[in-house]
Amino acid sequence: MNKPVQVQSVDSGCSDDLILRERGQREVFCGLTGIVWLHRKLQDAFFLVVGSRTCAHLVQSAAGVMIFAEPRFATAVLQDRDLAGMADCNEELDRIVNELLARRPDISTLFLVGSCPSEVIKLDLANAAQRLSVAHHGRVRILNYSGSGIETTFTQGEDNCLKALVPELPEQSATVKSLLVVGTLADVVEDQFMRLFSEMGIESVHFLPPRRATELPAVGDGTRLLLAQPFLGETARSLLARGATLLEAPYPFGVEGTLGWLQAAATAFEVSAQRFETVTAMPAARAERALVHYRELLGGKRISFLPDSQLEIPLARFLQRECGMHAVEVGTPYLDRRMLVAELDLLGGHERLSEGQDVENQLDRLRNDRPDLTVCGLGLANPLEAEGLATKWSIELVFTPVHGFEQAADLAELFARPFTRRERLRFRSCS
Repeated sequence: MNKPVQVQSVDSGCSDDLILRERGQREVFCGLTGIVWLHRKLQDAFFLVVGSRTCAHLVQSAAGVMIFAEPRFATAVLQDRDLAGMADCNEELDRIVNELLARRPDISTLFLVGSCPSEVIKLDLANAAQRLSVAHHGRVRILNYSGSGIETTFTQGEDNCLKALVPELPEQSATVKSLLVVGTLADVVEDQFMRLFSEMGIESVHFLPPRRATELPAVGDGTRLLLAQPFLGETARSLLARGATLLEAPYPFGVEGTLGWLQAAATAFEVSAQRFETVTAMPAARAERALVHYRELLGGKRISFLPDSQLEIPLARFLQRECGMHAVEVGTPYLDRRMLVAELDLLGGHERLSEGQDVENQLDRLRNDRPDLTVCGLGLANPLEAEGLATKWSIELVFTPVHGFEQAADLAELFARPFTRRERLRFRSCS
């Protein structure tokens, strides 16, 4: 196997450490998976994957949708005739879209989502979206983005989707100053943050994606961006090109991350230190108390992250600094310094950082390290469990509400659960 490896020093926070960069065989989900949480958030949007039956099975299985449900996603299945060039894919796609819109008049925004099969046959979904937008002008907005495993990994599907929305955002007046929180959040978490911002006196707050695609927030020179997810680099850059300003902050995982994240907004909107303390003191203290139990379970445990979701660095920071764990290796598919500068400053500096993936090399290091817990994708979890290594599915960390003060203990519990499960199994086997 090809094993090109480069080693390069880190500019900030971890400047004395080395980042191991690997380019080889990957073991990750494709960006189509992002549809699972995006279709739940955008309540009037529809995601039409242009792909194979395998694509359909992947999204359906990940979403857990029962056969009689009517979700806001589907797959326009490419048949053998399409792949062989014997059929006009554009004519077929137009027919399917027309039938879909006739049957689902509630759709306000339709995403045509590219896949590996559509990429392989060079089906131009950008042109298809433009053509269909003209045909259905005034009825529905039709956009496209790629969720192809050739081009994307796991959470990059959301980045591509939100980037596709940026040109559609209305222009904000230069005299208006607003806060735009970027990244899909569970509604309950969004409501919690909105309440905290309101109590601090920050009134003009919007979220991307919104709950309805017809309610897109405006953006302009007065927009301040606060990222809720670290994997939205392309979306952030598109918003910066529209005049917005990015607030550097850690991500709102745990007490420390949430305080730092809220503080970035408070500073940008000139909230006094006294008011900030008044608003955040009680929920922060409540979260601290809830974390005590999990520090007892997790303290001193060693953990490794295989690259998957791009949440690895913020989660490692939370587990080390707030739960007392020791990160052995923190692997991430892509390390975007601009999106992670505040997180890198907070890392302990003793962990091994790796970017990209050469799965065989990483598994060799993992077997040598023998951490107490390994965070990895579904495809690697069962084989590693068979080797006696405890694992945590990284996909669960994306599907579960884990942002903010109220969810800090829930986040810690996700990592404690494999240990409590093993302890129960050991007790049962002994009895």
